[in-house]
Amino acid sequence: MRDQAGSQYVGVDVSKERLDVAFRPVSRRCWFPNDLGGIDELIHCLLEERPVLVVLEASGGYERSAAAALAARGLAVAVVNPRQARDFAKATGRLAKTDALDADSLARFAEAVRPQPRVLPDEEALLLGEILDRRRQLIGMLVVENNRLSTTACEPVRRRIQTHLRWLEKEISRTDSELEEVVDRSPTWRENEALLRSVPGVGPVLARTLLAELPELGVLSHKRLSALVGVAPLNFDSGTLRGRRIVWGGRARVRSTLYMAALSATRHNPTIRAFYERLVAVGKPKKVALIASCARKLLSILNAVMRDQVRWKSIHPSAP
Repeated sequence: MRDQAGSQYVGVDVSKERLDVAFRPVSRRCWFPNDLGGIDELIHCLLEERPVLVVLEASGGYERSAAAALAARGLAVAVVNPRQARDFAKATGRLAKTDALDADSLARFAEAVRPQPRVLPDEEALLLGEILDRRRQLIGMLVVENNRLSTTACEPVRRRIQTHLRWLEKEISRTDSELEEVVDRSPTWRENEALLRSVPGVGPVLARTLLAELPELGVLSHKRLSALVGVAPLNFDSGTLRGRRIVWGGRARVRSTLYMAALSATRHNPTIRAFYERLVAVGKPKKVALIASCARKLLSILNAVMRDQVRWKSIHPSAP
């Protein structure tokens, strides 16, 4: 990408209350409230400037509305990993941290690194993503309360924990019903979920997580998609240490859900099961075979299914 005269790069530091904005190469800063009115003002400002790239840092979901709104107006938007942005700031000697400084560092990051603008979920996908987030939170609370119950001897406290557990189970059930309703309202989503779930080992949680949080599925190549999710093996050679490969980074929620699906697929999907058994037979550690290889293999299958819009059984007619 070549710079044009007057080309600008924008960094937006997102917090719950406000959007701090910095421009490069001109040194200019401003801020807007992180609400509908503030996002509209930010859009108006950026449409006048037409920057080459706008970079936001993932901020626990606070960035979603702004990023989606900017992308919907035709602006090139990249949402970057906070660790990557912070490492860049440290590498440039910026150790202090404030919202304004963070926005400036993001603008410098946009200008120097130029991360690839990503496909952002539409409004329906954002809604689905928020319901999925809530489901994860409820399941996390359920696990914590079950752990508390197993170590609590006081009967009155145990009864209150059990009451809370019953409420959490009902709330998870209600959340699952909401997920069903959101998917059912969209014919395209119903069709895409059916395609994804045609692959043995893929259930509703993974299918809906991919629909909400991986809109690049079926668009990117297998290698690029694996790197995006964080299941591509990366070289980790240093000194006398050679041959080691690691997987890290990427979209953690997609990766963790994909891992659980890969575990199921080693039991129920003949292709993944044979692949897993072959890796273990040649001496690959079971966990490495599952995380680094089977999860990536499953992702490549799902990517092909979405790309070709063909059910998995049509591709593999001998599968059960």
